[in-house]
Amino acid sequence: MSAPTSSGHPFPMHVSVAEAREMLATLLPELETETVPIAQALGRTLAADLEALVSHPSATESALDGIAAREADTLSASAEAPVRLKIVGESRAGMPFDGRVGAGECVRIYTGAPLPRGADAICPVEELADGGPEHVHLLRPAFPADVRPEGGDFRAGETVMRAGLRLSAPRVALAVSLGHARLPVRRKLRVALLSTGDEVIEPGLPLQAGQVYDSNRVGLSAMLEESGCEVIELGHAPDSPASLQAAIASAGGADMLLTSGGVSMGKYDFMRDLLIERGRVSFWKVRMRPGGPAILGGWNGLPVFGLPGNPVSSLVVFHVIVRPALTGQPVQSLKLRAATPFRGLKDKTAFWRGVITDGEVSDYGPQGSGILRSLSDADALVIVPEGGGVQAGDVVDVVLL
Repeated sequence: MSAPTSSGHPFPMHVSVAEAREMLATLLPELETETVPIAQALGRTLAADLEALVSHPSATESALDGIAAREADTLSASAEAPVRLKIVGESRAGMPFDGRVGAGECVRIYTGAPLPRGADAICPVEELADGGPEHVHLLRPAFPADVRPEGGDFRAGETVMRAGLRLSAPRVALAVSLGHARLPVRRKLRVALLSTGDEVIEPGLPLQAGQVYDSNRVGLSAMLEESGCEVIELGHAPDSPASLQAAIASAGGADMLLTSGGVSMGKYDFMRDLLIERGRVSFWKVRMRPGGPAILGGWNGLPVFGLPGNPVSSLVVFHVIVRPALTGQPVQSLKLRAATPFRGLKDKTAFWRGVITDGEVSDYGPQGSGILRSLSDADALVIVPEGGGVQAGDVVDVVLL
C-alpha cells in the first residue's frame, strides 16, 4: 500500500479541532441508563436529574462550638464588660437539648448540634470565659449568622443535580447527602485500545536500538479510565495489514476503537491505508500541533479514531479532542498571563507545553512531539490560535494537565 496524496480524497482533510471533536461525538452511540450503588458511581455520568429526598441541614444547627443563647441577652457583651449567662444544658450532634433557653440562660453547643428552642444565636468558645460550674461569661455578643438554618443547603424535593454531570468525589458525597444510596448513570462507553508499530515492545523487555516501550497504550488506557470508560485491551499489533485486521476483528462488543500509530504519511502507516481503502474515513488530519495526523473513520460499523504514534501527539490529541467527545464535557481552560512568548503557526492551532509560576505561564522549552517527559513536567497546554502568536504579557487560554 502506498501513502495517499494530499488532494482528491472523498473525505474532509485538515479539519479544525472543534470540527474533529464534533465529528467524533456524532459517531458515538447513545448510552443506556443503569442504576449502580453509590460506591460504584465515581467517574460516571449522571443519567437523570437528582432530587433531594431530605433537607440539609435536617434541623437548625450550630456552625461552631460554643454556647447557644438569645441574641438579645448578649448585645452588650464585650471583653471589658462581659455578659454572664447561666448554663442550663448541653446540645451535641445526635444528642439535642430537650428544654428551652430562657432569659439569661444558655446551652453549651457543638458544631452540627441542633439549636435549642428559645436560642437564636451562637457565641464561639474562643469568646467565652469561665464563670464557674453553672455560668459562663461572653466577651462579645452571640451572632445569629453562626446558626445554620434547616434546609439552608437544600430542601427535600429540590432538584439539586442535573443529568449529564460527571460524578466527581464531591458530587458523589452530595448525592449521599441528598439521601440516595443508588444512582442512575449512563452505561460506561466501551473503548477497544490498540497500539501499533514494529518498534513498539512491552515494558520490562530488553530494549534494542530503535525500539520504544509501549507508553502510548499505558497512558491512553489510564486516560480512558479517568474518562469513565471501560477499556478493552487489544494489546499491540505490528506494522502489517493482516495483523491490524486480526486485531480489529477482536474488538467485538466495543463502542469505539482507539489506536495509536500508523496514521501519518509513511510507507508503513497501514492503519491509515486500511481505513481509506477498506473502511470509512470521516476526516484525516487536524489543524493542530502536536497531533496533526489524527484520523477518524469506521470499520464494519465500528467508529475508529487513530491517534499519531508520537507519544506527546497521541496524549495531547486525546486530551483536547477525544476526552471531550467521550465525556460530553468541554475542555476546561482558564486565562493566564504569558511570562514568555509562544510561537504561532500560520494554519494550525498550537498546544504548547507550559509551566505555571506565580499565576503566569512560561514556555516549557523543548516542544518536540517525541519528548514525553515534557508532558509530565509541564503544568498546562498553552493554546495559540491559527495565525496568531503570543508575546510576554499577553493573556492566553491554557488547558491544565
